[in-house]
Amino acid sequence: MRFYSFEIVMEKEAEDTGYFAYSPALPGCFSNGAAIEEAKQNIREAVQQHVPACKPTGRPLPSRSGSSTSRN
Repeated sequence: MRFYSFEIVMEKEAEDTGYFAYSPALPGCFSNGAAIEEAKQNIREAVQQHVPACKPTGRPLPSRSGSSTSRN
């Protein structure tokens, strides 16, 4: 099994009570949640589905490690 580390950005949704999460390194990979913890779990699942979907298309995966950030 191969492990990846991607930067995740979490933003408070302006017109909702929830949070929006995405990875700048993975275009098209995003999720949301009613609470921060829910958004974290949802983006983790989104990344786990997104990465294998990139491989058959030949889309390169970023090799640099990232960190989690939160924007309010």
